[in-house]
Amino acid sequence: MATEALDPAQAFMAKISDRYKPLHDITARGTSSVQQFYCGATVFLTGGSGFLGKHLIEKLFRATKIAKIYVLLRSKKGKSIEQRLVEMLKDPLYDTLWEDQPEFVDKIVAVSGDVSELKLGLSDKDWNTITDEVNIIFHLAATTRFDELLKKATFINIRGTREILALGKASEKLRSFVYVSTAFSQARDEYVNGEILEKFYTTPIDSKVMIGVAESMDEERINNITTNLIKGWPNTYTFTKAVAEGLVDTMGKDLPICVVRPAIVACAIREPNPGWIDLSCIYGASGYLYAVGLGVAHTAYGKHTNQVDFIPVDYVNNTILVAAWETARNKSPTPQKDEIKIYAIASAAKNPITWSGVQEILANKARYYPTPKAVSYTFAWCTSVRLLYWIYAWLLHLIPAYIVDTILLLFGKKRRFGNLAQKMSKMTIVLSHFLTHQWKFDDRNTSALFDSLSKDDREIFNFDVTNIDWTEYILTLCLGLRKYFVKDGLSGTLYGRKKQMILKIITFIVLPLYFYCLFKFAYCVIYYIFCLFSLFFK
Repeated sequence: MATEALDPAQAFMAKISDRYKPLHDITARGTSSVQQFYCGATVFLTGGSGFLGKHLIEKLFRATKIAKIYVLLRSKKGKSIEQRLVEMLKDPLYDTLWEDQPEFVDKIVAVSGDVSELKLGLSDKDWNTITDEVNIIFHLAATTRFDELLKKATFINIRGTREILALGKASEKLRSFVYVSTAFSQARDEYVNGEILEKFYTTPIDSKVMIGVAESMDEERINNITTNLIKGWPNTYTFTKAVAEGLVDTMGKDLPICVVRPAIVACAIREPNPGWIDLSCIYGASGYLYAVGLGVAHTAYGKHTNQVDFIPVDYVNNTILVAAWETARNKSPTPQKDEIKIYAIASAAKNPITWSGVQEILANKARYYPTPKAVSYTFAWCTSVRLLYWIYAWLLHLIPAYIVDTILLLFGKKRRFGNLAQKMSKMTIVLSHFLTHQWKFDDRNTSALFDSLSKDDREIFNFDVTNIDWTEYILTLCLGLRKYFVKDGLSGTLYGRKKQMILKIITFIVLPLYFYCLFKFAYCVIYYIFCLFSLFFK
């Protein structure tokens, strides 16, 4: 009996995975300089349950002979840190590890704490254990919500950084410390279309002052002054990350420390599986592509000529791992005299792709790999005009959602689509600042770092953005969203294509009728209002 042919989506991903199989053989040798640096080391990691952190844990165990990783976790939604760790390690991200070295789980120690609390919420016992044993610190934890309240963002992004810097100072065996910031920490209004260098900038407010404000003022009052405090920055996330960088600059002078600034972090390009992405990305650019692929979103707000700075998550973590090695390697006998290096990992400067380029790939290539779970024809109207965006949003999202909610209400069902449409529009507006403006991120330190690597290390810890094939990567992202968000098993692609053809015909019939009905309704409303005014003033 003939073997059933692979689904086109499965075949595409299998082809990419096969291409990277030789990488696993090189990694398995364990002889590269960067790998040797981590051999027998003990790591302390914050943000281990997030997108970057989960992937970094996997990479450390798969590519190095790390001795132990302490992961800072907090109890959440009634689950203990042990329960959260068990659930986290069930992610498909760790499938290869479970198969090849299941004992890795014994080397992960969950530590109870909270980065927003003083001393990171650590007990005295845990604090002393970490400071006695840890060689390398990776501080990834942050609130990445663009609309986070300033008080909370300050406690997590600024005070949390102060507390872990204090932990680093108390760690007697510390060899390297990596603080993960964002390329957009200085993406303020005055630098739009300008260059952001790999250096520390003057902070918008002293970190002590900002922490003092958050600790002493009530939340409502802080909310009232937030707009003035973050003036020039697009949101509380970038503002607090800028202030936190100032803390690293001042408090980190005597530490073996560096800063890594990633741009827009997206799915894995190759490791451990092409397309891997975490559900936490649902509220970012990847989440928007997910909504478009499902046929839920039909509008986009962005400038067609703007460059999109996507960076694969494995490239970001490879930069982090190599930066830690380089920082330890170049530590001088008098660390207070060392320059704290900043490494920006972005793609637009050396391998640019525009927003219109992404749209073209989605429209012409990704359409061959539709999910069978799409609820409508997948299309999106994009504009850089705010008013036009809101017209599109009302016509294609909000009005249809309220109509469906009204029908549900009549049948005694719970309304939900209006709220969903509002959230989607809000997310689009939040992202729009980065899709209607652009900055050029200098990455000379990062380029020099990559050039300094041996041939094997360049393969194992690759972060060379010039080798990204954008068509292939955007398709990998789309299929990764299918696999890890939609969870359709990358099957039913041929059925999905037929379904899209039917939905396209339906859309081309229904949409003109829908617009006509809206026009007639608006015409009638205006006519009757005019008649009422005429009678009133007669």
